[in-house]
Amino acid sequence: MSNDALRDEQEFISRLYARLDGLRDGAEGAMSRSVAQVGTGRQAKVERDVRAQEQAARLSQLNAVESGLCFGRIDFRDGAEHHIGRIGMRDDDAERTPLLIDWRAPVARPFYLATGYSPMGLSRRRHLTTRGREVTDLYDEIMDLGDATRTGYESRDADEVLLAALNAARTGRMADIVQTIQAEQDRIIRAPHRGVLVVEGGPGTGKTAVALHRAAYLLYAHRERLARRAVLIVGPNPAFLGYIGEVLPSLGETGVLLATVGELFPGVTATGTDTPAAAAVKGGAAMADVLARAVRDRQTVPERVTGIEHEEHGTLPLDRESAEDARAAARATGLPHNLARPHFAFRVIDALTAQLAERLGADPYGGPNLLGADDIAQLGKEIATSPAVHAAIDELWPHLTPQRLLAGFLADPLQLPEHEQALVRRSEGPWTPADVPLLDEAAELLGEDDSAARAAAEAARQEQVAYAQGVLDVSAGSKTYEFEDEESEVLAAHDVIDAERFAERQEEADTRSAAERAAADRTWAFGHIVVDEAQELSAMAWRLLMRRCPSRSMTLVGDPAQTGDAAGCDSWRQILRPYVGDRWTLERLGVNYRTPAEIMEAAADVRRAEEPDFTPPRSVRSTGEEPFVVTVAPDELATAAAELALKLSGTQGQAAGTVDAAGAASLGRLAVIAPATLLPRLAAELPGASHGEMPDLTRPTVLLTPRQAKGLEFDTVVVVDPDTVRTASPRGTNDLYVALTRPTQRLAVVRTAAA
Repeated sequence: MSNDALRDEQEFISRLYARLDGLRDGAEGAMSRSVAQVGTGRQAKVERDVRAQEQAARLSQLNAVESGLCFGRIDFRDGAEHHIGRIGMRDDDAERTPLLIDWRAPVARPFYLATGYSPMGLSRRRHLTTRGREVTDLYDEIMDLGDATRTGYESRDADEVLLAALNAARTGRMADIVQTIQAEQDRIIRAPHRGVLVVEGGPGTGKTAVALHRAAYLLYAHRERLARRAVLIVGPNPAFLGYIGEVLPSLGETGVLLATVGELFPGVTATGTDTPAAAAVKGGAAMADVLARAVRDRQTVPERVTGIEHEEHGTLPLDRESAEDARAAARATGLPHNLARPHFAFRVIDALTAQLAERLGADPYGGPNLLGADDIAQLGKEIATSPAVHAAIDELWPHLTPQRLLAGFLADPLQLPEHEQALVRRSEGPWTPADVPLLDEAAELLGEDDSAARAAAEAARQEQVAYAQGVLDVSAGSKTYEFEDEESEVLAAHDVIDAERFAERQEEADTRSAAERAAADRTWAFGHIVVDEAQELSAMAWRLLMRRCPSRSMTLVGDPAQTGDAAGCDSWRQILRPYVGDRWTLERLGVNYRTPAEIMEAAADVRRAEEPDFTPPRSVRSTGEEPFVVTVAPDELATAAAELALKLSGTQGQAAGTVDAAGAASLGRLAVIAPATLLPRLAAELPGASHGEMPDLTRPTVLLTPRQAKGLEFDTVVVVDPDTVRTASPRGTNDLYVALTRPTQRLAVVRTAAA
């Protein structure tokens, strides 16, 4: 009977993949037809391009979910049964029961929530294990003990599938948990999308997986709205984003923007680094007022009088009082700096015009001004077009870009307290991640005067219209005059379309996805934002993110006990009160699925040294393998750590990283986590190990700093020089706690004898 069950499932999977292939062929064909379709008019071209884009996205979705397309089945007591998969799929007959139920559909919830005490109408829950298109195993959970039917695949342990996933060797890429979502996780994943939801949990509690699956669920439940506005997922560093990058595609969702805070200012690449002290100053909430003062300080007036040399009228005096009146008037508009600049300029030009009119039109006998209104208006035009006048206005109220303002501030940060100025002063060098929220703040303070861009766009449009008119004129001139005495019934191009519409049809449609357009637009408002390791973000970074989500539809995940950044926040209330008050929801995850109990207890002792009452999340498994410590002389740290890494990774006698793919899969992944100052020596000792800002996490051995390791997991971890990690920053204990909780199987620590 057991063979019958396996054969039946194999036949179903074969049918399912045949349908998948048909859908894929259909998407490819539809895309080809959309691309080939000629169509007429701009609207037809837009519709054609959009259809092609939609079909391309559908094809990408079908390709992404092919591996592990179906992973379960639920059998109800009333005889109904549904297979559960990564996407929904219907047979050719749309009226029939779906061939495959999307895991996010309401009818799929019993697969995750049903228990023996609350079976939710189920008689059986089946877990399918597949390799490619082949069913390799079944696990059946009996929900209705009164049902005597047995298949031979009944599981002896209800957690068998979960434990198998937890004990599997890591690949260097996060896998989805769609097959093993637990009840507490499911509740959070399907929580209402509006408002701010905070998910707090210690290491290994699945915060990141829950957040990503929640993003996938929201895109399913609110497809139209969120697909149009896009979902933003913010991670702590590029390595982390690379680690999670395949989860959403494996669930059929490809239209999501993944970014670090340092990547959220279009046109800026933040490759520099700050000291922890400098990052803390830049990230402080006070920087908003500091930058506002920096902008106001660029709105200057002359000490007494400034002379403006005019080609025709000599020196025009601009006194302090007139300049102050102009500045006050511009500030009174409440507009950002660049948008208020024309108001300042108009007032200055008016003041200079009045002075010049008084000088040129004065009656020597004390009578009325000899200049008429037209004369004065002409003088105003001359002053308004004077390069010297514009140069003076630029000096007093310059047009500023965010980059120009911030570069000037960092070169001479006089608006900061004196003891902080030296920490952030920088005359040159690349932008740092901590600079990006400041650039965004500067952009808000300055505003963007797009009048020149709009004028240029209109000039280009008029040029296109003129060109189109020329084409139509040529068309009109080329008509035959063979029957010039007769009224022609043949319509020429100019008879059915004018130049403006003809030019409009030649415009290229913007076929970028919402995520692609959002990445290029600083003012984009996202439909939902997910922030991982949210405790690491500075107050200024939160200002940036809140601007990106006016609806305040957000999911924040993190753990204050793991805060490592000096500018990070210690409490969710501190983060959220300025934006939503107390209108946010907190959910806590208390079960550790990653870290074995032996390792978790050792890591918790590190926290208890500073916080005696600290309680770690409860580990669901124990391996029986205690973490161990190797003590060496200070000058032997790198060599000893490298030798230990080679031994634990099974590559002793060969360079780390030379194991083939099959060997890597069996051995899993090993991370050596050490202070940044030690990484160059470790890299020399382990030349095959991946390291750098964006290490290849799929390699057998990876070198990381504790900050880079946030959110990642490895089969084996070697933590080097823990005492330096602890003392390297004000939150060093948290960094060490993070490093110690990365392994899923084994932990080793290499420290110095003097410690």
